Amino acid sequence: MATAETKELSLVGKVELRIALADSDARLESILNTYLPPLLLKLASDHISVRDKVISICQHINTRVKAPLIKLPVAGLLKQYKENTNSLIRHFDILYVQQGLTRLAVSDRLGLLPLLIHDIHRNYQESVRHTASLFNMLLKLLHSLTLPPRGSADDIGLRQRFGLNSRCEDAHFIAAWIGRLLLFAPDPSKSRAPGLNAEECLFLHLYDKQDTWQPGAAGGMNLVETKVVAVKFLASGAFTDTERFMPALYASSDTNSRLSDIGDDMLKRAVPAISLEDSEVLDQLFRVYLGSRGTEGSLPARVPLQTRVLTLLCKSKRATSYRAESIQIVTEGLTLDARNGIIASTTTTKGLEASRLRSQIFAYTNWLARVSDPTDISVVAPSLVSQLRIYIESQGWPTYREELSDKGGNDTNLRSLAYESVGVLARASPTKTIFDEDLDLLRWLFDSLAADSTDREVGLSIDSALSSVLGAFGGKLALELEESLENLLLHNMQRQPGDTEGSGLKIFRSTQFPAVRFANRSLDFKNTRARWLNIIALGTGTSERRELSEEGRKGLDPYWYRMLNPTKSDGAGDMAIGTTKYDFPDPVDLIEQFFGQGSVWNPARAQATPVSMPDAYGPAIKFCHNVLLYQGLAPGALTIDSEWERQLEVLVSNDENFREQVKHYLREMTSDSQATAALESLLLAEFSGVVNLNSKAASCGTCLLQLCSLSPDQMVARLAKHVRLLHSSIMSSDKSARETASRLFGILASHADCAEADLEEMMKGFGIKSRAWSDAVGTQYIQVHGALLSMAFLWSRRAFRRNVSATAAEAPSVEAVVDMTIEILTSSHDKTLLDAAIVSVYNLALSGILSAERLPARHSVSDVFKKLAEHANKSNENAVRALGTLAMQCDEDFAEDATFKQIINTLLKLHHVRDAAIQFAVGEALSYAAVGWQSKALVGAFDVEGDLPRSAPRDISLSSILDSVLEECKTTKPALRQASVIWLLCLVQFCGHLPAMRGRLRECQSTFKGCLADRDSLNQETASRGLSLVYEKGDRDLKEDLVRDLVGSFTGASVTMSGTVSAETQLFEPGALPTGDGSITTYKDIMSLAAEVGNPSLVYKFMSLAANNAIWSSRAAFGRFGLSSIFSDSNVDGYLSQNPKLYPVLFRYRFDPNANVRTSMNEIWTALVREPAATIDQHFDSIMGDLLQNILGKEWRTRQACCAAIADLVQSRPAARYEKYIGDIWTLTFKVCDDIKESVRTAAMTLARVLVGILTRGLEAGDSSSRSAGTMLKNVLPFLLSPSGLESPAQDVQAFSLSALLQIIKKSGKSTLRPFVPDLVGRLILLLSSLEPEGIEYIRLRAEQYGVTGQQIDDARLSGVRGSPMLEAIERCLDFLDETAMQELRGPLENAITTGLGLPSRVGGSRVLVSLATRHNFVFRSHANYFLRLARKQVLDRNDTISASYSAACGYLARLASDDEILRLFEHCRKLYFDSDEERHRLIAGEIVFATSKYATDRFNALAAEILPFVFLAKHDRYDRAKTVFEDTWNETVGGSRTVLLYMQEIIQLALQYLDSPRWALKHTAAFAIAGAINATGDEIGDPIAQVIWPGIEKAMDGKTWEGKEKALQAFVRFARAKNVVTEDKSVWAQIQKIMLRESKRTNAAYRQHALACLAEFVELRESVDLATGVYEITAPIIEDLLAGPEQMDHDMQSGGPPSKTMNEDILANAQSALLRSINHVGGTTEALLSSLSRALALTVRTLSETGSRKVHNAVFEAEKSLFQKLQRVLRPPISEQLVAVLNGFVQTLFKSSDQAEQTRIKAAEAATAFAPLAGMSEQMRELLIEGMNSARTGERSVTVQQTLERARRAVPDV
Repeated sequence: MATAETKELSLVGKVELRIALADSDARLESILNTYLPPLLLKLASDHISVRDKVISICQHINTRVKAPLIKLPVAGLLKQYKENTNSLIRHFDILYVQQGLTRLAVSDRLGLLPLLIHDIHRNYQESVRHTASLFNMLLKLLHSLTLPPRGSADDIGLRQRFGLNSRCEDAHFIAAWIGRLLLFAPDPSKSRAPGLNAEECLFLHLYDKQDTWQPGAAGGMNLVETKVVAVKFLASGAFTDTERFMPALYASSDTNSRLSDIGDDMLKRAVPAISLEDSEVLDQLFRVYLGSRGTEGSLPARVPLQTRVLTLLCKSKRATSYRAESIQIVTEGLTLDARNGIIASTTTTKGLEASRLRSQIFAYTNWLARVSDPTDISVVAPSLVSQLRIYIESQGWPTYREELSDKGGNDTNLRSLAYESVGVLARASPTKTIFDEDLDLLRWLFDSLAADSTDREVGLSIDSALSSVLGAFGGKLALELEESLENLLLHNMQRQPGDTEGSGLKIFRSTQFPAVRFANRSLDFKNTRARWLNIIALGTGTSERRELSEEGRKGLDPYWYRMLNPTKSDGAGDMAIGTTKYDFPDPVDLIEQFFGQGSVWNPARAQATPVSMPDAYGPAIKFCHNVLLYQGLAPGALTIDSEWERQLEVLVSNDENFREQVKHYLREMTSDSQATAALESLLLAEFSGVVNLNSKAASCGTCLLQLCSLSPDQMVARLAKHVRLLHSSIMSSDKSARETASRLFGILASHADCAEADLEEMMKGFGIKSRAWSDAVGTQYIQVHGALLSMAFLWSRRAFRRNVSATAAEAPSVEAVVDMTIEILTSSHDKTLLDAAIVSVYNLALSGILSAERLPARHSVSDVFKKLAEHANKSNENAVRALGTLAMQCDEDFAEDATFKQIINTLLKLHHVRDAAIQFAVGEALSYAAVGWQSKALVGAFDVEGDLPRSAPRDISLSSILDSVLEECKTTKPALRQASVIWLLCLVQFCGHLPAMRGRLRECQSTFKGCLADRDSLNQETASRGLSLVYEKGDRDLKEDLVRDLVGSFTGASVTMSGTVSAETQLFEPGALPTGDGSITTYKDIMSLAAEVGNPSLVYKFMSLAANNAIWSSRAAFGRFGLSSIFSDSNVDGYLSQNPKLYPVLFRYRFDPNANVRTSMNEIWTALVREPAATIDQHFDSIMGDLLQNILGKEWRTRQACCAAIADLVQSRPAARYEKYIGDIWTLTFKVCDDIKESVRTAAMTLARVLVGILTRGLEAGDSSSRSAGTMLKNVLPFLLSPSGLESPAQDVQAFSLSALLQIIKKSGKSTLRPFVPDLVGRLILLLSSLEPEGIEYIRLRAEQYGVTGQQIDDARLSGVRGSPMLEAIERCLDFLDETAMQELRGPLENAITTGLGLPSRVGGSRVLVSLATRHNFVFRSHANYFLRLARKQVLDRNDTISASYSAACGYLARLASDDEILRLFEHCRKLYFDSDEERHRLIAGEIVFATSKYATDRFNALAAEILPFVFLAKHDRYDRAKTVFEDTWNETVGGSRTVLLYMQEIIQLALQYLDSPRWALKHTAAFAIAGAINATGDEIGDPIAQVIWPGIEKAMDGKTWEGKEKALQAFVRFARAKNVVTEDKSVWAQIQKIMLRESKRTNAAYRQHALACLAEFVELRESVDLATGVYEITAPIIEDLLAGPEQMDHDMQSGGPPSKTMNEDILANAQSALLRSINHVGGTTEALLSSLSRALALTVRTLSETGSRKVHNAVFEAEKSLFQKLQRVLRPPISEQLVAVLNGFVQTLFKSSDQAEQTRIKAAEAATAFAPLAGMSEQMRELLIEGMNSARTGERSVTVQQTLERARRAVPDV
């Protein structure tokens, strides 16, 4: 019994026998197709004998199948491989599949693709080597795969076709290995490639198969081409964007543009599809960038790919968590030496690629610093900073050394980026990088800034790095770090460019500015060394940079310091200092720092010495002074804002309470020795400034005066000892310095510690100078001024200190000073002396020295009073105040002749002086007179330590003066009323603390309220300030009454503010209501005008208008100078807290058009509303309701204010808060946009912009799904598209509408905008024309007047449309289309296309069709036929540009249209071409066809047989523009001339249809087409083709001549030239001959010249035919007529005139040529030949002798040459004497050209050469020829002619 092994061997043997018996390749192929796969299955047999047998059979098969024609069962073998797991079977399967694959037809090969791809991922897991072969076969098949158009249905179906939709792992596998293929670059010297490990390289190289990538080897492939086809396959629909991502990244970085272009496109699509936060994606990116370690690991990617990878990593936050990888990227990217062989290929890369990589590395570094988690960056930053420092220093540090840099790189830019990266990294992790013990990194950056001289850009980058590091110094530093920082900054402040430090560092640039910035931002405000740095900046800033001094000033200003160093707790408007960072410096420490023992300004000795940094001395004094005063105030007494310094000065100078606080503080300082020393140093420093700097430190004198007036006498004593040093300042030429020094002299010299000797000496000198005042000239006046002031100040301050005017011993001196003062006042005319005298009077009277009782006998108070009054009337403030102090010393007497009364009256009469400052001085003076030293105006006047002097008793002065002032406030005279209000304000301010004044506050309140309605703004402001003062000084009831009245007036519920109207009340500004002779201003004017016109109602109309103005004016006064404090104080528990209805009104008035009203209301709002956000939220509904109610109000101001208020309200609130109002807001806004007043319209447009901005931001933020988005879009889109929007005649409205619409469309999401797309697209298309300037069409119609053509203008318009943002918006809308929306769009789009007016809209419609056909073909495909029919109708537009646009659109639409519709389009083009009489229609037809061929090439080629014959015919059109278009179509579509042969039948048939057309243009075009077809065939016209052509060309030659017919005749001759043309039909040749002779007889001169030329060519076509007689009959008359004279010619000229000379020459030459060429003796008799030659000779001789035309002679000699060559073939010796004689005549013609040009002589010589063989037939001819040649050679000058004659001579045979 047979065993299983035996059976298997038997079966195998049978197969072997069949194979062995196969006696042919076909038989073998059949057997293998059946048995080879089963045979290979036996390799899995359990018996080794069977397996060996199968292997031996396979060896035999291998021998037999070497023949390439034998096909193997590849499909079966491949399927068997996929289904079997036995490695041996698979091995042989793969072998035979590889061998048989290339033998299959392309279609069969491609059919294997799905099977090959199936389970390839599983195959890889089973056998890597086999899968390498499978992948290699896949790549080979891709070369034969034709991919469908991208985005087509076939393209989308590829994934399903290849089965990848159900086996995504196979798609991932193929995509991944295609990506590796893109990285693959075989290098025999290396086992790896960048981005690939050794195993991957072996896989792609088929495990070292040498010829894998050798195109010339069997089975080898071209690597580049394989990569290209693989990338194209990857870009197809077979793969998803996610699968393409990594390969697309590789391709995009390839240096081959064929790969990178496709890769870029894929990458753009793939990036949005993947998440860069996916760890798997990031792992791949880092792996390909860095490679993998080990000898078999992958190398890092090439530099371009690394750059791309870094670009992606810079978009991933999670990438920053890869700490080690990030460090490695930066380290290897910056390392220049290839220390590690693995990274050598990257780190040694030079040039531009390396520069780009490093630039991206720095970008990645910045990304790490910005987005890394603190834990990650804290690990990464120190290492990266270290590497960056190494990189910078490797280029040379601090000086850049070019020899150390990369050649070809851009190292200076990279150096800049490196510095910047150091800064951002250090800021991100300051603890690990900056805050070390000695601030090493910060010190290094400062040193780099100081010494790195690379270039300016590098310096800016270092500065930027320092700025970044500065951001890390926001918190509190440790004491050690703070001290190190102080030392570092101080060191950098002392550096100067050009210096060389001990370390060898050469300073290149200043580091002072960054040092000051660090001081201002990293050190507390209380840090005295930081403030000293600010002082240094001020001292050097003016000589270096202005910004340096500006930064120094900011550091000394607590407000600016707070602004530069905000904290999280800072409120929006709260500038109160709440943290220790903003605490003021300790004044003792500060003074010690600035003016202590070690300072450059140590004022230990108050001597006149030079001062260092004089520009900074004054600010230093001022800062120390202000800090000292601030510390003396109670906490919270002063709010730190931008005006803090001015407020401090006002408080300390004028507020008694604050002065007492400071005095108390200074007295306490004297109890501490250190504080005492500091205060003494400051006083000495200020004194030194006064003594040494004069005008350069004016603040020193001011500060010293203030400090001396506040300090205890014991502190002033030190200065009193040096009073003599003030002498130079007292005599200074600077008036301010002189006055300051004089007052200081008074204070110090009056001190008890002042040296009497010094004082006596100085006073003696002052007395001498003063007494010489009358003789003074020039600078002597200055000395008198200083001396007089000094003496006056001295005696007045002594009086203050002693509280007595003078002692008995001093009385003479005092009296002398008083006498001199009054004498100068009354007698001098010098302004300087008068000023000194007036100030002296003020001080002497203030101290009681100058009074009626103490005046010298020769002077009276009246004299003093009158002089002061005189100067007061000249606007001298000091004189006014002097009157007040003089009144203080007068008794209270109101008698008319009393001095007191006269002074008061004089002061009250100063109202005519229109200077507010004077009126305030009058108010002060009145307070002096009323209450004396009790007036608060004199708080600062008492500037020594002691008790205030007692004033003369006053009982009724205050009441009397107040009565007068209140009465004057009621006047209607503007000047008096203004002055009175100011006086009243002064009385309330300076006397309001007295009972007499407090009792009359209600009267003052009433008066101030009445003045709020004044038209004068100063009155309003003064009244406002007065009400504030009344409020401050009144009780609670008074305060509530005041608030009630104010609010009532404000809201319109009260009229108490309106005041009364008298005849002189001014109601209008002068000129506001002109009447011709003047203008209406007062109530009296209104009454007079009403009486004149007899219309009493006019009074009421004018009063109503004036009341309206007054209301607004009164509102402008609100909040001025303190009314806000009234509301603020009342807000808590007073009237306002019980009336919240005020908030909506007040909120609206904050946006009033009137600037005064707006400012006032904002001040009230700020004071009233402590928490604006909470208040608005609480009253939001009432505020919004009020605004919506009033936005359509009667008053334009209200409407405008409402628009602005709503804009502000909605911007600061979430959409949900006002969502319920949004519809009303939009509706009302659109209504107001059409307001009658322009400013209201502008405000409404602003509101609309705000609403659009809110909408777009909401859409952008993803809020598009909310209800408000849809609601707002429904409102806003119709408005923007309405006549009030884009169609508005106003350019600004158009611009806004367009901008808004573009923003909305750009920011909207698909779901939000999709419902509006159909209508929106249609409207936008129609609006394109509306946005075009109106004058464009006018200019186009008159284009020639402007030197351009209408087409040029249209081209510019077309360019504008293409670049229009409107078209971008339309494209954006189209991106949101789906099937439903496209169906809805059909109607609006059709309407826009058919009804649109103007070129932009019409062209825009065509562009939309193009976009739909190209970018949105999926949703548009089903509508393509319809819109193609629609576009066909638009191509006939009268405007060429519009027509061309729709023609192009037809071409694009043809991509998607059906074949039937395209055929209808072609038929439409044929009708346009053949049926229309307009040339333009033929052009349009050509443009449509051209567009179809260009934009729908595949569809055009598929239907080429239907259209190409028409194109060929039309490209011969006589209309050049149409001809050009059809020629372009033909040239771009047809590969060569043989295409004409393919469509010859159709072309000729089409041409025949129109040869009989009554329209000449078509008839000629058809003839030209036939001629063109003949010319295109060349010499390949066989009988079949000739039979097709003959009817056409025969018919084309019928009829009379027409312009261009010669082209058809030339083609006719070309047709006849073909040797095998109609060889069987002799009648055809006869007809050809007949036509040729007929055409030669035409008399049209233009045609005749060509016809005769064709005849000359034709007669030589058939040697068997002799046409000499016929030709002679045609040409002889022509030649004779031309020789007889051109006028004898029978010409038919179409132009009506005679032919030109050139034309006649051409006719004669061609006729002569035809005559000579027609002589043909083949088959004829000698007599006939002799006759033909004789006739020709006679005409030739005449022609040569009677015409000298070179053209004619050339033609004759060329024709003779041809004739002689013919005769050589037909004549045999001997020849008759008659023939010899005739031939001798021809010889003689050859040598009559000696006077012709060289070219002609050459042609004659060539003819002689042709005749030479004939000369041997007769001795006579031989001799004649030789003689002629010798004669010609004798006189010939041309070497060429001589050589030709020599050749002819040698060619003459012997007889």
